[in-house]
Amino acid sequence: MNALTVGVVKEAAAGERRVALIPDAVARLRDQGFNVLVESRAGTAAWFPDTAYAQAGAVIVTHAELYDQSDVIVAVRRPPTAGLAPGKVVIGMLRPFADPKFAAEAADLHVTAIAFEGLPRRLSAAQPMDALTSQDNIAGYKAAILTADSYDRFFPLLVTAAGTARPARVLVLGAGVAGLQAISTVRRLGAVVTGYDIRLEAQEEIASLGASFLDLGGPAAGAGSGGYARALDTGEQRSEQDGLAARIGDYDVVITTARVPGRRPPLLVTETAVKAMAAGSIVADLAAGELGGNVEMSQPGQTIVTENGVTVIGDDELAARMPVAASTAYSSNVRALLKHLVQDGVLTIDLADEIQAGVVVTHAGAVVHPLLAGTSSRGRS
Repeated sequence: MNALTVGVVKEAAAGERRVALIPDAVARLRDQGFNVLVESRAGTAAWFPDTAYAQAGAVIVTHAELYDQSDVIVAVRRPPTAGLAPGKVVIGMLRPFADPKFAAEAADLHVTAIAFEGLPRRLSAAQPMDALTSQDNIAGYKAAILTADSYDRFFPLLVTAAGTARPARVLVLGAGVAGLQAISTVRRLGAVVTGYDIRLEAQEEIASLGASFLDLGGPAAGAGSGGYARALDTGEQRSEQDGLAARIGDYDVVITTARVPGRRPPLLVTETAVKAMAAGSIVADLAAGELGGNVEMSQPGQTIVTENGVTVIGDDELAARMPVAASTAYSSNVRALLKHLVQDGVLTIDLADEIQAGVVVTHAGAVVHPLLAGTSSRGRS
């Protein structure tokens, strides 16, 4: 029986510095019987040179060779579909729910697309594979560091001979993985931090980190499925936006982290709210991407300064700014998922398995994920 060949693609997205497998993970996969191909310079932006992969037992190849010779292609973000032959397997954070056309295209190519976004996170067995959590954790940390660096004053209380500097007042909107990590890190940096989330259970989580909870008197419960907040109706959204707009001007730094997979992020911070902030304030929108963001004025991948002197940072891939830590964590997620999918050297798709039912988007020429099963591929009705 031939060993399964895993190919590590060089990320194509602008500004993406992560790599799907680091050299240590390659060595572990080799020990488990996998062949590993690595596209030339795939890890260079994360400070993992081709020589390190070669020493770990990988074969360095061109992009065309990788697509031709790999059974399974692993990526951080969606790799190019051009050149993918029928029967290939692609694993990554593919964003299929935000772009159903991708699922249709993959099905039309007879490619098996496996997306971390569909992982049933409530299952304890799925936790080692949870790439969204590992990357959100890093993004929340980076947001705290980035805003502290961008803020023109001190985060902690400082008492010096030159006078006393009050601590920065920071508001974190959304208490998921990224939000809680941001709260924790901001607290360690010495700022006074307040958290907000519409989910009732988040109030205790925020308080457990030593932060205050911002009570807007909004929906009694905003919990949805999968640990995410539910979508608010139009009236609830307007009430939330108005409540936040009345309070955001009290803070020096606002970090927003509210996302719902496959849907437009909730608009939390309006332009009016940003205009109410003092000059020198910072807003970081961790949801600013192709579907929009939490902040009305944010732009994906850009930092802008408003007319009233507020710096607005938009970036829904903030983990890519810490490529070593992010790639290391992501590698572990990839290895865990491969271990679950591959038995005795054979990758077998079994949609009766709850984990596979969540992550497998397309297989055998069909869109099989229940959230996308109605999607038609090109040439099919």
